[in-house]
Amino acid sequence: MERIHRGAKMIRLILFISAFLLLFGCPQKTAPEIPAPEHEPAPEPEPQPESSLVIYPRESKIPEGAIKITPETDIYPPILHSDEFEEPVPMPYPINTKGAEDSPFITPDGNNFYVWFTPDPQIPVELQVLDGVTAIYWSKKENGQWQEPERLILNDEYSLDGCLFVQGNEAWFCSVRAGNSREIDIWTAELVDGTWTNWENAGEQLNLGYWVGEMHITSDGTQLYYHSEKEDSLGCYDIYVLERVDGIWQPPEPVEAVNTEGCEGWPFVNEEMDELWFTRTYMGSPAIYKSDLINGAWQEPELIISQFAGEPTLDRQGNLYFTHHFYENGTMIEADIYVAYKKD
Repeated sequence: MERIHRGAKMIRLILFISAFLLLFGCPQKTAPEIPAPEHEPAPEPEPQPESSLVIYPRESKIPEGAIKITPETDIYPPILHSDEFEEPVPMPYPINTKGAEDSPFITPDGNNFYVWFTPDPQIPVELQVLDGVTAIYWSKKENGQWQEPERLILNDEYSLDGCLFVQGNEAWFCSVRAGNSREIDIWTAELVDGTWTNWENAGEQLNLGYWVGEMHITSDGTQLYYHSEKEDSLGCYDIYVLERVDGIWQPPEPVEAVNTEGCEGWPFVNEEMDELWFTRTYMGSPAIYKSDLINGAWQEPELIISQFAGEPTLDRQGNLYFTHHFYENGTMIEADIYVAYKKD
């Protein structure tokens, strides 16, 4: 159970690699050209479609007969350990469905919500990437209501994307796709006229040099917090920070106040940059912790929510959103996004 908190999403990404290469070939290799016979002119190449993606409505692939798990039927509900929040509750439809929602991110204004979705977590990953619905989705809040989520198109070809972070008109995300330096790379995208475009690999320095995993950039843009399985990590994952000097990310430093021989990851830093939120194993399942910055130093973390709770993200009101996985007989059968509202 100690590694469950790595998250079904990242497990899917890692396991998908072999199937991706089997289905689509190694991106570093190309087939040799076979010249046409001299007496027969080579045929003109056929025009290629701009995109090979096949996309379906988000809920169209949820299995018939799927039963929505509710707090009343949840065997292992999240447990609140802080008096600063109301009891956690699932986010309403259409954010949560009978499928699996994971890896949430909310913008500071609380009006834009991003979530990873797959219709059935039991489907093999090599089929998820081809199902036309597994992807990152965006929902906007209008008149206090979350609108139907829209799929983010972050590639012209098939890829498996997740762990989105958005700051202004820039997005950072994890991806398994052609052009990677490693199995899972960090990529960036730019929002132009309402469309995410200009997808680019974040580069070898971050992906190969610093081995950046799921990450968060501070509101002033000067620090990047991330988790990684580096050689000097105390546990399976540790949290590191990069300082940006003259536009260049400096070598990583471990955040010693929060790292242990266990696993710490999925960092989030609030707008004021004085709270570091992250996921750590507690009593055999993922839990959410918070460390406060006092006199320039991160303090001993405080347990906030335990029991299959992870990947925290907060709006500027201090409301805490996170992933909650539903387990039965040791198997993850569904996932929802929960919120613990900050008390007045």
